[in-house]
Amino acid sequence: MENISGYIEHIVFSNKDNGYTVFTLTTDTEEITCVGDLHAAGEGMGVILSGTYVTHPVYGRQFSFSSYELNMADDEVSILRYLSSGAVKGVGPARAKKIVEAFGTDTFRVMEEEPEMLSKIKGITPRLAQEIGAAVTEGHDLRKAMVFLQKFGISNNLANKIYKRFGSEIYEIMQKNPYRLAEEIEGVGFRTADEIAVNAGIERESVYRIRSGILYALSSAVSEGHVYLPKETLISRAAQLLELPEDLIEDQMNELMMERKIISKRSDDEVRVYSPAFYNMEIACARMLLDLDVAVDPFTERIRERVIKLEDSETPLDDKQRDAVVAALSSGVSIITGGPGTGKTTIINVLIRYLRLTGDEFVLAAPTGRAAKRMTETTGYESSTIQRLLGVTPGNSERAFSYEYNEDNPLEVDAIIIDEMSMVDLPLFRALLGAVVAGTRLIMVGDTNQLPSVGPGSVLKDIIASGCFKVARLDRIFRQSMESDIIVGAHMINAGKMPKLDNKSKDLFMLKRADTEKLLQTIVLLAGEKLPSYVEAKPFDIQVLTPMRKGQLGVENLNPILQKYLNPPSAKKKEKEIAGTLYREGDKVMQIRNNYQLEWEVTSKYGIVADKGVGIFNGDMGIIDRIDEFSEIVEVIYEEDHRVRYPFANMDELELAYAVTIHKSQGSEYPAVVIPLLSGPRQLFNRNLLYTAVTRARKCVCIVGSIATVETMVENADELKRYTSLDEAIIELRQIEDLR
Repeated sequence: MENISGYIEHIVFSNKDNGYTVFTLTTDTEEITCVGDLHAAGEGMGVILSGTYVTHPVYGRQFSFSSYELNMADDEVSILRYLSSGAVKGVGPARAKKIVEAFGTDTFRVMEEEPEMLSKIKGITPRLAQEIGAAVTEGHDLRKAMVFLQKFGISNNLANKIYKRFGSEIYEIMQKNPYRLAEEIEGVGFRTADEIAVNAGIERESVYRIRSGILYALSSAVSEGHVYLPKETLISRAAQLLELPEDLIEDQMNELMMERKIISKRSDDEVRVYSPAFYNMEIACARMLLDLDVAVDPFTERIRERVIKLEDSETPLDDKQRDAVVAALSSGVSIITGGPGTGKTTIINVLIRYLRLTGDEFVLAAPTGRAAKRMTETTGYESSTIQRLLGVTPGNSERAFSYEYNEDNPLEVDAIIIDEMSMVDLPLFRALLGAVVAGTRLIMVGDTNQLPSVGPGSVLKDIIASGCFKVARLDRIFRQSMESDIIVGAHMINAGKMPKLDNKSKDLFMLKRADTEKLLQTIVLLAGEKLPSYVEAKPFDIQVLTPMRKGQLGVENLNPILQKYLNPPSAKKKEKEIAGTLYREGDKVMQIRNNYQLEWEVTSKYGIVADKGVGIFNGDMGIIDRIDEFSEIVEVIYEEDHRVRYPFANMDELELAYAVTIHKSQGSEYPAVVIPLLSGPRQLFNRNLLYTAVTRARKCVCIVGSIATVETMVENADELKRYTSLDEAIIELRQIEDLR
């Protein structure tokens, strides 16, 4: 690590969002091109940089800095240079010269403390003098704050976020309650705030620390899929996190309940603790579902007669399917659930034909882009993600957003058909229900045996468990599906029976490997050579699905290995290591969290923008098309040719996707999947997980590893407990209605 100092001669490029800046630094001996994150600094300002020299393949020698200090101008030459740069609004070179001639080294003090003195200079009105003073003060306050926050080990990027949110309040916040950073600043978790608090001298038993720890433990539970936690569980988690006695935790938990920052509710023999947002979300969903559940068309026999006429003569509906269609068309709310090959898609197609016949307007949607694309392929009608159906609109930060369609502006359609409902989490479902009015048919289709949503809630299971809505359960595998060993095997797994893995099947294989190294070699061979030709697909279409993130067979280890063989280095491909991950042009990547701010565009071969929009969502997969080191931009092309530009600073939103967790594969379908299974924790290696993995393949499933592990997973019917209560909320509200 080296230190260099000088003044900023010229800013070549600056990204205002993340602070990434390219500029020329003039030192005592030379001019140096510098690159890095720079906030609160402009041309003419002195800086001290810490970093290393690097050689860019196009732009040559540069100084890449990781931290910096501002070196404020204190002599007339430096002050004139800074003001002449245009860093202060209303001051150009000529005016800067007059100001410095008048006030010399006292210039900045005058600008900040006595700006009215500037009006003595010809051409500066009293109003302009005040504006110049305000601009200088604002810049000074930001620089002062940046220096102050750096003392607590806070990076420049994070310091800039903190200052934008709190302004001059930061000094009091850092002295009294740094944990507000975790509550109010995106990207700051409790552990980060706790480290800052230690540096700020906050006591371990501080009320602020305990409260923040409780709220963090509850929010962590939400990230695991829970809507609430039992009080005793929350106390235990918070005590372990804070390393404090449980009685201290309970005291502050009671205070938070009194202040309504958390909500408690007694149910049976336990006290449940919710965040207010998710408690209200479940109640709102229950209320809206019951309001929607009205008889849209009570003439069910007439509907049944029409449906029979619409049935395909080659694949007529059976009684359960026909009942499902009639229930969906006559009810405000209905659910159709069943495993693969049980005719869910057939039912959707009959529903579409009926709605077209009657002239009813309808829309199709699914939780993810891949699921929506598959729905389009199987129906022949356009489907979109639920977010795009609702018209997602970005807010002031990457996680802030609103929807165009809501309670005040509902969707004007007669029917909404949602596929892959098992993937829909509570917040998304709340947004959807808010845009649906009574009289609209809400038809939800899904497989309750799939893994639950990545986000909080167990929406589909809870709605069915409430027993308050019409549910069609499909359990018959149709003749054409019986020909698929994938479908038959999936149903056997779901029933707790071992599928046939004797390798006599054309689409369900088991390659036994006990040695990890040999297993890894087999995965590479299958994904790169054997399976693409077998299923007539590209290597990138073959998906490795693994239960885990960590370990030798986790995604973090598998992805670099698969990258090496499926997208090897080449002089024609640019690559860049960012935060410990090597990215290369041509890499398969996945967005790992929702970002409602990210803009995408579709361009023609001549570069003309044909379409554009915002929003890239958790689970979206794409290919890195271009890496631009000078601008520090990575361009990714997603499905439907959506091109997105990621600043290097935002690459933590992406990860390599040659291998993904089975949970992340929900709603997707691939020509072939490879599933490595050797050993793992019992609570994770269960029937539910194996069933989900197998059902992701269209043409071929290849399990590689231990047959004993597969047997254990089939026998293990335990699922990770999710603390949700939408079903109870629905039942309670229905009982209240019945008493009226």
